[in-house]
Amino acid sequence: MATTDFEADLATTGKQVDAALETLLGEGALPKGRLGGAMRHAVLGGGKRLRPYIVLRSAELFAIPDAAAMPTACALELLHCYSLIHDDLPAMDDDDLRRGRPTVHRAYDEATAILAGDTLLTLAFEVVSTPAPQADPAIAATLVHTLARAAGATGMAAGQILDLEAEGRFDGGKPLSLSESQVSHLQSLKTGSLFRFAAEAGAILGKASPEDRVRLARYGAALGRAFQIADDLLDEEASPEELGKATAKDRARGKATLPAVIGKGAARERLAESVSAAREALVPYGDRASRLLAAADFAATRRN
Repeated sequence: MATTDFEADLATTGKQVDAALETLLGEGALPKGRLGGAMRHAVLGGGKRLRPYIVLRSAELFAIPDAAAMPTACALELLHCYSLIHDDLPAMDDDDLRRGRPTVHRAYDEATAILAGDTLLTLAFEVVSTPAPQADPAIAATLVHTLARAAGATGMAAGQILDLEAEGRFDGGKPLSLSESQVSHLQSLKTGSLFRFAAEAGAILGKASPEDRVRLARYGAALGRAFQIADDLLDEEASPEELGKATAKDRARGKATLPAVIGKGAARERLAESVSAAREALVPYGDRASRLLAAADFAATRRN
């Protein structure tokens, strides 16, 4: 699938995800007032919806229709948006822009932003576990457990604290000198965990074999690596207008990124290796995995 074709496919799927998210976050679904407004500002203000796209396309491998996989896709996006709200806070990355708009704490205030993030995190687990007609409760339990591990102390949150430690936020304020393997481990948690869940979720929904779950998780991990390396390169090379957020800030803050540790050229080599690993994980699925293959190529070549 060509890049332009994939971008059109992603946009079409993104509109379907947006419609589902608008239902979950609509005026009738949330209490009126400041909290609901901040949640909608965070979630409904754009975004590629790549993570929910991966949920839907991995489920498609196992003949699960989009309607059945959509709650899981939306739950993951809600959780992702919570993490962005908190990442942008002054105590974390202190960003003023997200997706070309003021971050939630700038549009509202820090207290509202914290509560909006907390509520989106909680809502994510409500959505992924809400019983559906003829649904298998064992699948819901597995999704909840797997998503919790991806987001918490063995996943994204663990990566976030390692990221702050590397930046020198604690113990005297001096940035740490991490090795390539340490940076890769940090990023596999902070970014890769949610991509692993996105890919593995399709296998869970499809009651696939343990081997399928391992393959899809391997694909998601490689996709997450590619996405993060591309993100780090874009931070150094793209404009704020292209990304919809501040750029050229990671190296200035001493953040641990592969371009900073091994250089841009070597980082691009790791990027290509990650895409190859993602493609290799999908070999057993042949043409059925074409949309997931295209997602890996897109993650590496995107410009925003």
